[in-house]
Amino acid sequence: MASQSLELFFIDGKADGMLTAEVFGWTGHILVTPRTRLNDALRREQSAFTGIYILLSDQDDKPTAYIGEGENIANRIKSHDTRKDWWTRAVLITSAANNLHKAHVQYLESRLISEARLAGNAELENGNNPSQPSLSEAAKANMETFIDQILLVLPAIRVDLFTTKTRAPKEIETKKVAITDSPIFELIHKKAGIKATATIEDGEFVVQKGSQCRMEWIGDTVNPHTYIKLFKKLVDSGVIEAQGDCRVFTQNYAFSSTSAAGAVCNGTQTQGPVAWKVKGTGQTYKEWEAQTLKI
Repeated sequence: MASQSLELFFIDGKADGMLTAEVFGWTGHILVTPRTRLNDALRREQSAFTGIYILLSDQDDKPTAYIGEGENIANRIKSHDTRKDWWTRAVLITSAANNLHKAHVQYLESRLISEARLAGNAELENGNNPSQPSLSEAAKANMETFIDQILLVLPAIRVDLFTTKTRAPKEIETKKVAITDSPIFELIHKKAGIKATATIEDGEFVVQKGSQCRMEWIGDTVNPHTYIKLFKKLVDSGVIEAQGDCRVFTQNYAFSSTSAAGAVCNGTQTQGPVAWKVKGTGQTYKEWEAQTLKI
């Protein structure tokens, strides 16, 4: 995808207040509001447009969401305000020119619910997936482009409902790679019977399918800064499954850091930059990174 420019406008002048997000050249308009500012948000012009909306919350320490659509999304959200008390933030997605119609937003709702279920980052309050309406081939293509933009913008404004860390497998070339390319990194714990491999793909540290990790988390379970929640999430979602005396990655998975990847593999806090080493060498990730920065 070509580079794009995202414009954020913080309406309240606060990072956690109301904000709008628009991409140059895209007709879509996104408004994010905390529930405490809902009254002001629903007075804004775009709130009366035809569009889709997402209600978000961390209910009982577990992300929860609801995705809906309406020809006047302000009215739809008002009805939820009295019937749903768990949500704390709303995302309103419309077209700046108000040129989405009912079938458009029904299609968007259906597709986004499917994307949210696929990502598995939150408990959806929606029931069954709504069926997609009948749209022309051209209209479907336009809506898919609209969805691509939505999925691009939302992570940038801290809405990770649709973000998936699983990655399609890529062939790893056996030929020697340049120092600026990613080598294959290994994490080996002989006593625990663990061997994992990873590469850097598009700026992410991706542990490869088939890599091994501990059967259970053995590290600190009290400190909130440990990766125990991530470990449990990957177990619950089936990304790591029990096989013999350990667990195995069932698919490629992108981590935010080498330490996060190392902690999941070792089942405890891990200094990723020194635990991961270039395959076939004793060079740590930290040393490899330092070497690349000198070029």
